Amino acid sequence: MIVPNLKEAMKRSRENAKVQTINYILEENLKGIALGKHYFIKTYGCQMNEHDSENIKAILEELGFTEIDCMEEADFILLNTCAIRENAHNKVFGFLGRIKNIKEKRPDVIAGISGCMAQEEVVVNEILEKYNYIDLVFGTHNIHRLPQLIQSILNKRESQIEVFSKEGDIIENMPFKRDSKYKAWVNIMYGCDKFCTYCIVPYTRGKQRSRRKEAILSEVKSLKEQGYKEVTLLGQNVNAYGKDLEENYRMEDLLFDVSKTGIERIRFVTSHPWDFTDKMIDVISKCDNIMPYIHLPLQSGSNAILKRMGRRYTKEDYLNLFHKLKEKIPNVAITTDIIVGFPNETEEDFEETLQVVEMCKYDSAFTFIFSPRVGTPAANMEDTILKEVKEERLQRLNERINYYSKCANEAYKGKIVKVLIEGISEKDETKVMGYTETMKLVNVKADKEKIGSIINVKITDVKTWSMDGEEV
Repeated sequence: MIVPNLKEAMKRSRENAKVQTINYILEENLKGIALGKHYFIKTYGCQMNEHDSENIKAILEELGFTEIDCMEEADFILLNTCAIRENAHNKVFGFLGRIKNIKEKRPDVIAGISGCMAQEEVVVNEILEKYNYIDLVFGTHNIHRLPQLIQSILNKRESQIEVFSKEGDIIENMPFKRDSKYKAWVNIMYGCDKFCTYCIVPYTRGKQRSRRKEAILSEVKSLKEQGYKEVTLLGQNVNAYGKDLEENYRMEDLLFDVSKTGIERIRFVTSHPWDFTDKMIDVISKCDNIMPYIHLPLQSGSNAILKRMGRRYTKEDYLNLFHKLKEKIPNVAITTDIIVGFPNETEEDFEETLQVVEMCKYDSAFTFIFSPRVGTPAANMEDTILKEVKEERLQRLNERINYYSKCANEAYKGKIVKVLIEGISEKDETKVMGYTETMKLVNVKADKEKIGSIINVKITDVKTWSMDGEEV
């Protein structure tokens, strides 16, 4: 049994990350060990978690498992978890009750937890104490070890708890069962060294470590050859790509080289304003296949709160960058993240956030009430704000965000835009759906044969979070 250790997860060596690049290879004797069995995965959280689940699915299918939509009929149930907010944490523990009922009826079912919650010391301690029917716990650093862990469970019928608290490795040649045939996630880096005071990610994902450019470019070229139209470059802070590498090769260089592969659409998430350089902006503005869409987290419009958050930029720095992006990248859409109710946020602090929203008029935003995470500095900060006050501020913020989101969409009415058609519309099965270059969801009157294609669409109607259109 290897359990997570918060103190170990907090450690960082002074040198640039000297990560071990390990090539994933499945041992022959493990292939097919689960033939005839079915698996069910529920994924919580960010795009990185979604991509991790694509890894996990591919590994399970190499072992012989087949995916199934009905959890009650699965032989292996896995919750791939998120630790960023208390709400996700509560949902996972609530879901465990359903798994317990299944295990009582079918004791041979393997139940597991992975992802960022599995990297938290307090979570694993609680699982060991109260949820002894969980058979498998593994974290973000050892997905490649899943075959060996499952083999041990099948052979020994003993639970396996293996969570490493370390700076991290890079595992290459991992298999993927991608959720889409048209767009794909591509990891360019792992971990984070920013240590914002409210954020658990540096502890759950390890030290910032960049993949080699050769591996990234090879993956993108392969995806293009397979017919993929779009890639999203993934990392906890993609703008810091390459800072840990010995060669002088940074995010702007990688963006330019990925652009030269000729893949039709390139996106990247998530950006930290502190690392967003003028050279990056120049590359984005010059390369037509780098989409004019930037997710740029603000978190707060108050310098006092930003300082307590450890964000390393001021409101003025942020606005300067925002205006550069708007001026230099034609038709760019910018979205953001905002936290309300950070410990002892005053009404004046909150009003400053609203002022920034009024200035930036974001295309959309993810907004949250501050959620203390055990082990982070902000969790120990005194907080005198009433819950009702935080909820009222969130409501006021969302009213402004929703207003400007609708305004941004109104500007598209009557225009013709390019849309990558991804599938059948959830709102209307007679329509298809896809996203514009600026990441606007569009429900389109078009033939289903157009799924997987980039087509011209005239926008006929707009709503706050989506638009309607027809192929032209």
